[in-house]
Amino acid sequence: MTARAADRARYDRATAHLDAPLAIVDLEAFDANADDILRRAGGKPVRVASKSVRCRHLLERVLAKDGFAGIMSFTLAESLWLARSGFDDVLLAYPSADRTGFAELAADPKLAAAVTVMIDDPAQLDLIDAARDGGTEVVRVCLELDTSLKLLGGRVRIGARRSPLHSPAQLADLARAVARRPGFRLVGIMGYEGHIAGVGDSVAGRPLRSRAVRLMQATARRELAERRAAVVRAVRAVAPDLEFVNGGGTGSVQTTAAEEAVTEIAAGSGLYVPRLFDNYTSFTGRPAALFAMPVVRRPGVGVVTVLGGGYPASGAAGRDRLPVPYLPEGLSYDPQEGPGEVQTPLLGAAADDLLIGDKVWFRHAKAGELCERFAELQLVEGDRVTATVPTYRGEGHTFL
Repeated sequence: MTARAADRARYDRATAHLDAPLAIVDLEAFDANADDILRRAGGKPVRVASKSVRCRHLLERVLAKDGFAGIMSFTLAESLWLARSGFDDVLLAYPSADRTGFAELAADPKLAAAVTVMIDDPAQLDLIDAARDGGTEVVRVCLELDTSLKLLGGRVRIGARRSPLHSPAQLADLARAVARRPGFRLVGIMGYEGHIAGVGDSVAGRPLRSRAVRLMQATARRELAERRAAVVRAVRAVAPDLEFVNGGGTGSVQTTAAEEAVTEIAAGSGLYVPRLFDNYTSFTGRPAALFAMPVVRRPGVGVVTVLGGGYPASGAAGRDRLPVPYLPEGLSYDPQEGPGEVQTPLLGAAADDLLIGDKVWFRHAKAGELCERFAELQLVEGDRVTATVPTYRGEGHTFL
């Protein structure tokens, strides 16, 4: 029996009393992935990206491990909810236009102490001030560095289009704007190198592309390390009490941690290890989050149909954004249909061994987005479900 077949047997036994659709997290794999992230971080604290987890129970579990510290959130409403729930160090990773949320933040000392908001433009400070509604608490802010690699005088740009702040001078200018502004305190710098941390460099069947990605990433790492160090020096000249410099992502934990200027690492997807994180030479994780759909039809030889399954991930549309049938091994989509919202035909010899009501296990392309489809996660240890915990959705929250 292969390791994957053994996992399927465990998951089927653990959930035999439960009807699909359902989602699980294998806690042994989850904890092993967390330990691997810590090993790669080399002693630097790891801030957990909540966007990739979206379950309070599992955020608490990973933050209980020595080496993990703080949350990187994705909306202001989520940040305030987490702070009210007892998480005392929440960095909002994206700028917000949530005026109601900023009024709450500026009016509550506990929230203001726990939550740090992201800016990359003085206009965002204007928006926050206009939203205060009488609130006088000092708002903690973090500057976001554009990590993209620019070549040929800027005519070629590789990396996500996020912050406009690329040079040390640009970040220092905004740091001075914050320092001059009553009601704000600059506490951090963040830079997410998505073109390094979020792009697989070993794509099966595509050796030339994989080599090109590795060459690009090696160039980008060298350029960013030098520029980030200069940025930190320039900003610290304005704000010497800077509390943190955050960088990284699951795919670049060890290389980002090696930068002296970086004080903490961000990671989240590596806890669940969705399918987009299969193609890396820098680490190998264990799939920890899966969802199961029930077989509801047997249209013919070599074909079964499962209920639902059409859960595409965000990003540029393509086959790599689709969930993948994982267990039993050997199933694939019908190219004429793909995964559907209500039903999904699956092809392959393994289909002939499946009966009506059997479970087919899938892996999502991304990590936390799976939790937008399920109200609960079944936590599996060995061949038992030991707990059922709510996702954000299960607690009544769809933050974005």
